[in-house]
Amino acid sequence: MKDIESKRRRKLLLLGGALAAQACLPMRVARALTLPPLPPLPPLPPLPPLPPVPPVPILPPLLDLLKRFTASIVPVPNNPYFVPQGGPVAVPPPAGAPFSGTGLPGSASQSSTLVLYDTTGPWGWLGEIYATMAGNLASHFGAWVAMPVVSYTAGTLQQYSACIYIGSTYGEPLPAAFLTDVYAATTNVIWIYDNIWQLTASQPQFAARYGFMPWVFDTSPVATVTYKSQSVRRYSANAAGIMSYSSIGAPATVLAECVRADSTTFPWAVRSGNFTYIGEIPFAYMTEGDRYLILCDLLFDALAPTTATQHRALVRLEDLHPLSDPTALLQAAEWLFSNGIPFGFHITARYLDPNGYYNDGVPQDVPLHTQPLMIAAIRTMQLLGGVMMHHGYTHQYSNIANPYTAVTGDDCEFYRITASNGVLTYVGPLPEDTDSSWAQGRFDSYAAELSASTFTMPQISTFPAYSASVPDYQAAAQTFAARAERTLYFPGVLTNQTIDYTRPAGQYVPYSVQDAYGSKVLPDTLGGIDPDVFFNIPPRLPADIIADAQRTLVVRDGVASFFYNPEDPLSYLQQTVQGLLDLGYQFVSPLDV
Repeated sequence: MKDIESKRRRKLLLLGGALAAQACLPMRVARALTLPPLPPLPPLPPLPPLPPVPPVPILPPLLDLLKRFTASIVPVPNNPYFVPQGGPVAVPPPAGAPFSGTGLPGSASQSSTLVLYDTTGPWGWLGEIYATMAGNLASHFGAWVAMPVVSYTAGTLQQYSACIYIGSTYGEPLPAAFLTDVYAATTNVIWIYDNIWQLTASQPQFAARYGFMPWVFDTSPVATVTYKSQSVRRYSANAAGIMSYSSIGAPATVLAECVRADSTTFPWAVRSGNFTYIGEIPFAYMTEGDRYLILCDLLFDALAPTTATQHRALVRLEDLHPLSDPTALLQAAEWLFSNGIPFGFHITARYLDPNGYYNDGVPQDVPLHTQPLMIAAIRTMQLLGGVMMHHGYTHQYSNIANPYTAVTGDDCEFYRITASNGVLTYVGPLPEDTDSSWAQGRFDSYAAELSASTFTMPQISTFPAYSASVPDYQAAAQTFAARAERTLYFPGVLTNQTIDYTRPAGQYVPYSVQDAYGSKVLPDTLGGIDPDVFFNIPPRLPADIIADAQRTLVVRDGVASFFYNPEDPLSYLQQTVQGLLDLGYQFVSPLDV
């Protein structure tokens, strides 16, 4: 029987302060040095050990928060999947040695990419975050190496198929050898945002050779960028500025255009020969259907220009656990199968309500092996073409609200998140999570429970609430063939320094990559269907998923990926699948991307 509380148990995260942030403008992170400095954020006090505590009733407004999970990249400042978190640092961390990333096995082009990033100043840590995201994307095409641009030495660029430089620090001291090599390069160079003026100043013939001259940053509100005759979204409150031009003409080509509120336009990205310039950083203020997708597609030009256009789609059934309704699962699975749609489905192996939050104060502990109807439903879904995915051993942590109820499906299992007056704070690893052995223990418990239920360990994992620590991600790389999710990244990963969990940033990818943690990561572009209203944040309905799928078509070999909860009306799944088919997408198995 369907639990009347299940709607509240389904959703969790990515609001990151939606209650408190409705009237707040996001902090300008991409070019913070050009504005008066913000006062440093006070350090978080060290967390005490988390002993068991009695359950605390959740106030009705907070219960509404449970209606949102990872369905959308909600544009609020505390959401790491929307904008990197954290303030300036007093002392930039050491630059670190170059980081070598592997390419996606079987990638169409075995190219190599040099990713250069800024490190100086109080916002220098952003450079490493953006370089991680750029390297992840480059891995789709082949191997990549990331290093601070200040460490560049003459001749390095010519050793690679392409170079991506992310100018995130205004006035980064760029080596003369780098400027000289970029101007003389025969390989493809993508220059993103700041410090282009250092290149033009060092090369008096820049305008004559390339046909364009950068000018000043335009801070007009821009909510749309056009590319390939398609309009993609941009967060209009992002006031970081986009480069404008004093002159532009042959041989330069405008690849994408910003559209102001008054419908006037100016270039977003320009190319001349082997040199491409993007006038802002696409990795911050990301939403579904975002201008970030333009960069994802431009990498094909630089690294795999002969790639054929194809548009594939993925669908998965989310948040299934031992007390899910088998009838609803089978109804969705049977419809997908009858229409020739492969699919994935999440399974959490053990249902826990340690404080009896939804059971009148009586604790519940329901392992999968005790639920024969659910086991039969899972086996049937597999026969119908469904691919099982790990989605946490318990999808919650202890008897502590993390951040809501301590109940399976409500809370995060692999990361500490707190809630205060509706504001979510991504605190950091759980107390026990000091190395990869803790996460591996959770995976082993999951595998044992599946074995007791006559199933084998899945090949694919999705971390509950899209949140985990670096050791957890590393353990997953050793346990699963792939992860299907959006991912958190932290300063220290590329530089091999102490991980800074106070500055997380999230990324989704429109094609499979081999990320900085060493895992294959499957696309997660569209979020999920969510018919519920959260305050003034609108629901995410099939029409919203379909609209962002249309925007995702700008990626020539991109994947439109969404999820659906069988507790919602089947018609939502049907409408969304049909909408993607009408756009020309072909649904494939999660094992085939």
